[in-house]
Amino acid sequence: MSAKSWCSPGKGERVGVGALAVENVPPLQPGLRVGDGTGPRPQCLACTSLLQEVVYLVSQGADPDEIGLMNIDEQLPVLEYPQPGLDIIKELTSPRLIKSHLPYRFLPSDLHNGDSKVIYMARNPKDLVVSYYQFHRSLRTMSYRGTFQEFCRRFMNDKLGYGSWFEHVQEFWEHRMDSNVLFLKYEDMHRDLVTMVEQLARFLGVPCDKAQLEALTEHCHQLVDQCCNAEALPVGRGRVGLWKDIFTVSMNEKFDLVYKQKMGKCDLTFDFYL
Repeated sequence: MSAKSWCSPGKGERVGVGALAVENVPPLQPGLRVGDGTGPRPQCLACTSLLQEVVYLVSQGADPDEIGLMNIDEQLPVLEYPQPGLDIIKELTSPRLIKSHLPYRFLPSDLHNGDSKVIYMARNPKDLVVSYYQFHRSLRTMSYRGTFQEFCRRFMNDKLGYGSWFEHVQEFWEHRMDSNVLFLKYEDMHRDLVTMVEQLARFLGVPCDKAQLEALTEHCHQLVDQCCNAEALPVGRGRVGLWKDIFTVSMNEKFDLVYKQKMGKCDLTFDFYL
């Protein structure tokens, strides 16, 4: 299947953002740990940046200052990007840390078979669409110059890259009980970072005593603070509830209606402010 055939005009789905053919995805070695900045995907700048750094810190025992000096995209390449993603992935030794924004159904079979691990982070869709809008405006390759209202309408109508967010998050939610899947929420990272670090360490098989857990949590707190105050995130940065600064009353009402229609049968819930 080519990247072009990933697009389904009837559903408005655009998945092949990385222009990578599914058949060209390399076999993934057993023990692979996949961190999704995918947050919730698609391209939530704060969510992707934060999760990949926290996962790297927990799995490697790295220091926040050390992470700040490295090119994190070389340590956690993007699966669906032919270059430099695939080139880097081929050189990594197992267990590899790889990130992706692909829907569950397009991930390599090793993940479906339980031979590799998946960490999925979802963010409440109102904050996510604001972050995604800012991401589109900041990248020269995208150069989106439309209004936020137009962008939000495209999001609600499933007309953005990687297809429908509503389908994407529900696909992973359906697999949350799989032994190789860890489903996280961005808001929980802000509410109770200690518990999330414990979950990550246990899921990744990283042994931690109380002192080590406290040190890891403190390092993760530093990463969270850095992310939420980064100059690269000009609108609301990584905080929870930033949507309230941008959504109009009518836009919020329309979004709630669409959300209820598309998520009504799903028991997944989100916190839209803390």
